[in-house]
Amino acid sequence: MRRALLVWRAWWLVCALAPFGAVLAAGANVGVPEMPEATEARWGVEWGAGTVASTVDGVTASGPVVLPYHWDRQHGGRPGEAVFDLPFTLAEAPDQPWGLFIARVGNAFDIRLNGHLLQTYGDLAEGGGADYAKAPIYVPLPAHLLQSGANVIQIRIRADTGRRAGLSRLTLGPAKAVRDAYFEPAYAWRFTGSVLLAAFSMLVGAISLALWFTQTDPAAPGDRRRDNLYLWAALAEFCWALRVADGAIRQPPLPWAAWGVLMTACYSGWAGAAVMFCQHLAGWQDRPAMRWLRRGTVLVFTMPVIACYVALTRAEPRWLTGWLALEITAVTAYALFFVAATVRRPNLARVWVASTIVLTVAVAVRDWLVIRLSHSYGDTTWVRYTSLFFALVLLALVVHRFRTASVQARDLLQTLAVRVAERERELAAAYGRLEIAAREQERLQERERILRDMHDGVGAHISAAIRQLQSGRASSEDLLDTLRDSLDQLKLSIDAMHLPAGDVEGVLAGLRYRLAPRFATAGIALEWGVDALEPVARLDVPALRQLQFLLFEAVSNVLQHAQASHLRIEATMQGAAVRIRVIDDGRGFDAARLPRALAARAEAIGARLAVESRPGRTVVLIDIPR
Repeated sequence: MRRALLVWRAWWLVCALAPFGAVLAAGANVGVPEMPEATEARWGVEWGAGTVASTVDGVTASGPVVLPYHWDRQHGGRPGEAVFDLPFTLAEAPDQPWGLFIARVGNAFDIRLNGHLLQTYGDLAEGGGADYAKAPIYVPLPAHLLQSGANVIQIRIRADTGRRAGLSRLTLGPAKAVRDAYFEPAYAWRFTGSVLLAAFSMLVGAISLALWFTQTDPAAPGDRRRDNLYLWAALAEFCWALRVADGAIRQPPLPWAAWGVLMTACYSGWAGAAVMFCQHLAGWQDRPAMRWLRRGTVLVFTMPVIACYVALTRAEPRWLTGWLALEITAVTAYALFFVAATVRRPNLARVWVASTIVLTVAVAVRDWLVIRLSHSYGDTTWVRYTSLFFALVLLALVVHRFRTASVQARDLLQTLAVRVAERERELAAAYGRLEIAAREQERLQERERILRDMHDGVGAHISAAIRQLQSGRASSEDLLDTLRDSLDQLKLSIDAMHLPAGDVEGVLAGLRYRLAPRFATAGIALEWGVDALEPVARLDVPALRQLQFLLFEAVSNVLQHAQASHLRIEATMQGAAVRIRVIDDGRGFDAARLPRALAARAEAIGARLAVESRPGRTVVLIDIPR
């Protein structure tokens, strides 16, 4: 098993490094092209021989030329102008329109056929403007301007510093054939492809940035709440989108030097962000060496920007070429390190990224050799197309990680839901136990209350009756009154159990019902002056019993001690309070010595108690605020 794993790793390493060998082999053959011969293409004639007159720094030089003509290789990146005279011979004048295809020409140029101006692209007098070398060119050739025998196409170009000016080989033939077989495929790859690639990179960057903003971990510390893998993916794709979009922007919004520096910054930013993405993907972001890697990344990918500024402002492209070589070397070293780590500990994500890195670096080496060093002209960069694979891998990894996080979140929610359900069941069981305990406690409290009422009321009266019997001095009438009070209070306690909270009117009605027979027996005329009363919400059942005992105490004093003939009970609403008055015409007592039992019960329910007494009139006033 271990041997099979080692064989698989070795095979994968060979496959991953194969693009390097292919690119280096191709680069070994890059150099000054051989003298081409005019060849008959399937649908037209491809040729590139003639004369050129170039002007650099005010000095004009003339001589023969064999296309392609790479301006930066021929003139060291200095700005200037050139006029190409490219003769060709036709056996006979065509009877249908022809077309001219040029893979690359610029930066600005015009085209003449046999001395007639056909097209002008850009301003040939002012440098740093539009760049028409970014897209292939197709020029219709009117049939009446072509003649049998010798013909001449003249192309005049204006070249800017470090802008890949020059002239590629030309293809001439019937209009439809040249347009369909040469121009449209080249235009689709270079111009339309750049637009689509830029749009796709923007889409991937927007998705990554949205995930970076939304996928947060509230439990993590401040700088760890968001997964920076998404951020580096977004930065890489945004930088690359702008860099690739340059292929479709003929007229940049900035002067050429500033725009060229910006494009170099986008290229370096893409490479640096891709490296940081790989670090987070591999889980190396927390290693101590990460700090030095960040510094090295900033240095390696910042210096090309400075070198580009120097190269463009001083017209010395070698500065940029050298620093791009250093950048590619650094990326290659990191790619080898990442590949080695992937071989040691492979997983699907690392294999995807490592394969894409190897392919991208290999193509970047090819581009550097072909675009920056060789005399070839007309070729375009391949890395813009291979970057599509990197963007697809980024998108796949971002979506895969998001899906994994979503599955984990869903599992966590399910687990949380199960735990919440368990806690709810536990709480319901605990609540049920508490409710049973509360009901049991309520019953115990009710028993204690009944026992306390019996002890304080009925028990006290029975104890008094026992003492009266034991003393031998109490009359049978006194003993009978004591026992009657005990019985009445017992009945009133039972009545209070069924009263709703706040029902003062019910308390008074029960008092009248239970004591009316005793009033009649005692020869006391009862007058009733009770109005409709509003409930007093703050008087619960225990408070109503206190009010009941308070009223019973006041009436019992009249029955036992007042020797009254009339008793009047009044109850009315006085604003927000209930006012109750017990009035008798008995002999009275000293009102300064308020009965302690009355005062204690009034205080217990928050009522105001006032007593007024003289012979013939005693008034006990109770005000109960609502």
